[in-house]
Amino acid sequence: MGLSSHIEELKKKHRVLSERVEEVQRAPGASNLELAELKKQKLRIKEAIERLSVNV
Repeated sequence: MGLSSHIEELKKKHRVLSERVEEVQRAPGASNLELAELKKQKLRIKEAIERLSVNV
């Protein structure tokens, strides 16, 4: 897998997580723990995208 395709895959995962965060936030009785974990995952992916984008 090339670097640019890896970055695109990470961007796709980030979008999916963003949608999931929105779903959890809208759900009644949403778990704060789940929401925090999803946001951490999003942040890790965003940081990876930024690190890899510097090398493109």
